Amino acid sequence: MSFSLYVHIPWCQSKCPYCDFNSHAAASWPEADYTRALISELEYRARAPSYSGQRIRTIFFGGGTPSLFDPKSIGQIIEAASRVCGIEDDAEITLEANPGTVDLAKLVGMRAAGVNRVSFGAQSFNAATLKFLGRIHSADETRAAANMAHRAGFERLNLDLIFAVPGQTVADVLFDIGSVAALEPDHISAYNLTFEEGTAFFTDLKRGRIKQLATDEQAAMYQAVREEIPRRGYAMYEISNYAAPGHEARHNLTYWRGQTYLGIGAGAHSYAGDGRGGRRWWNEKLPARYIAAIDARAHAEAGAESIDEATAQSEYVFLNLRLRDGFALADFHDRFGRNFECIFGGVATPLLNHGLLTIERGRVFLTDRGLEMADSVFAEFV
Repeated sequence: MSFSLYVHIPWCQSKCPYCDFNSHAAASWPEADYTRALISELEYRARAPSYSGQRIRTIFFGGGTPSLFDPKSIGQIIEAASRVCGIEDDAEITLEANPGTVDLAKLVGMRAAGVNRVSFGAQSFNAATLKFLGRIHSADETRAAANMAHRAGFERLNLDLIFAVPGQTVADVLFDIGSVAALEPDHISAYNLTFEEGTAFFTDLKRGRIKQLATDEQAAMYQAVREEIPRRGYAMYEISNYAAPGHEARHNLTYWRGQTYLGIGAGAHSYAGDGRGGRRWWNEKLPARYIAAIDARAHAEAGAESIDEATAQSEYVFLNLRLRDGFALADFHDRFGRNFECIFGGVATPLLNHGLLTIERGRVFLTDRGLEMADSVFAEFV
C-alpha cells in the first residue's frame, strides 16, 4: 500500500486575477517556520491508520509558487517524508514553478534535493495574453526556464497553457502550442480559462469590464487543442492533460482515480478512503493561523466531511470520466461490489443515447462530443 503527498506552499510574488487557489502575494515569507510546521504536520498525520505503514508513491509541491522556497527547504521536507514514511524508489516528485523565479543554480539545487519533475506555468507565449492574465514573466523567461530545467537534469518537464482568453484567436492558441512543443517537455497541460467566484476576473466579469469568449469560440479552441497537441506527439489522457507515452502525471492520477492522498500545508485538502467511502478534511487557509495551529496541536484541521458509499460511487464515476479511457466496468464492480449499470443505469442511458458517453471493450468513457460538454455530463452523476 502507498499514498500520495501534496505539499502546499501558499506564497506568490503577485496574485493572478484568475487564480482561486489559496495563495497570498508577499514580498517575504516565514520559510523556516513554515517548513518546520509542514514537517510537524507530516509526522503527526503519518501515525494515523490511513497512512501508517504506507510508503509515499508521489509528492507534489503546489501553490502558490513553491519555487520561491530555497532548495534546502524543499530537501528538508523530502528528507522528512523519507524518514517518517519512506518514499518508493521510483516515486514521482513534482515542483510547481513560475518561469521568472528560477535560475540554473536553483534548478540544480531542486534536482539534488530529490525533485525529479518540474511544472512551469507558461500560460502563453503571447505578450498581450500574458499581460491580460496578470503574469509577471515573459515568453523568453519561459523558454529560458525550460532550457535550464533540461540542463539541470530534469527528464520530466510539464508546461501549462491557458486558452479561451478574451482577445485570443485560434491562431494564437496554435502559436502557443507550437511554442510549448518546441521546448520539448514530456507533458503539456492546457486549461480553458474559467472565471471562478472570489477572483478578480469574476468581479470584472460581473461588472462588465471583461467579456468571455462566445461558447462556439471556446469550443473551436478546445477542438484545436485536442487535435494539435496530440499531433505534436503528446497523447490526450485527461480532459486538460497530454503526455508522451508513459509520462502521465502520476500524482494527478491519484486524484482522478479516487485514491488516498495526504495534503499538508495551509489550506491543503486530504482524502483517506477504503474504496467504498472515507473522510475528507482541509486545513486552516491563512499561513499564520496554520503555523500557530501546528505549534499548538500538531495539526491544522479546519473542517471535514464523511464520504458515504453513494457519494464515493458518484465521485469515482465523474473523476474517472475526466480520463480519456474512463474506467473499467470490472474495476467499478470490484470497488463497490455492484454493477455500474445497476446504480447509474438511469443516468447513463440518456447520455449514451445522446452520444456523450460510450461503452467499449468493457470501459466507460466520454465521446469527443462528451468532452466538449464534460461539466454537464459530470453534473448528472452528482
